[in-house]
Amino acid sequence: MTVALRAEKLNRVFTSSAGDVHACVDIDLEVNEGELVVVRGSSGAGKTTLLNLLGGLDRPTSGRVWIGDVEATALREDDLAELRREKLGFVFQSFGLIPVLSAAENVELPLRIARTDPAEREERVAEALQLVNLADQAPQRPAELSGGQQQRVGIARAIVSRPRVLIADEPTGQLDSRTATTVMDLIGELVHTRGIAAVVSTHDPLLVRRADRVIELHDGRVTSVSSGSVAEADVAAIEEITDAAPAAPSEQAADAASESVPLTRAEARARRKHR
Repeated sequence: MTVALRAEKLNRVFTSSAGDVHACVDIDLEVNEGELVVVRGSSGAGKTTLLNLLGGLDRPTSGRVWIGDVEATALREDDLAELRREKLGFVFQSFGLIPVLSAAENVELPLRIARTDPAEREERVAEALQLVNLADQAPQRPAELSGGQQQRVGIARAIVSRPRVLIADEPTGQLDSRTATTVMDLIGELVHTRGIAAVVSTHDPLLVRRADRVIELHDGRVTSVSSGSVAEADVAAIEEITDAAPAAPSEQAADAASESVPLTRAEARARRKHR
């Protein structure tokens, strides 16, 4: 398999008045074309910092990153920006759509920045919207779309440049569970059918089953790497615990419980009045 993204001994240290914060510590990673890797961990584990380093949005304190055969960490800022435009696609938790632009215009934006020929722009925008099942919503603005539709526009924008690598930071963080599942299924389908290497961060254990590989982060360190099937067993255990939890009391039970509580005189008069 062809390696699309590789990181070697990544470290990121932030300095503050309270002392140094080691957000990423000696992280090694390889992601192949057509592979979906989920980075899992609690808030503050270092997921966003790692994705920013992999996507060239931040530079490591030490360590190196390659996109294909190009060492991104060795590039000047202008060359790094060009690499991001041509080889990387980004999906953000907050959607990141421009409110005054239509869905099609939002998707078209990276191609305009790259000065792609207008006829090719139109064709690729239509293709990207079709892939995320939003062809009919092309003229609508973000405010006219649901949260799930907005995130699908964000995914279309990320893939319209036909990137080699997709970076998605908590792409389902603002969505309900059903819509989140749909979005993750869409990302998985695009990865496997178009040969994109994807790194997706989440702290939701119910989304990791879509992954080919799961990386656990804790305090900036990789604590485990497992296949999606192993992670799915963890999810099944979580669901079993959830299903076994005591059910919330029914409305009838709540009413019965309230009847057993002694009433004050005022409450008793009010109850007789309404009967």
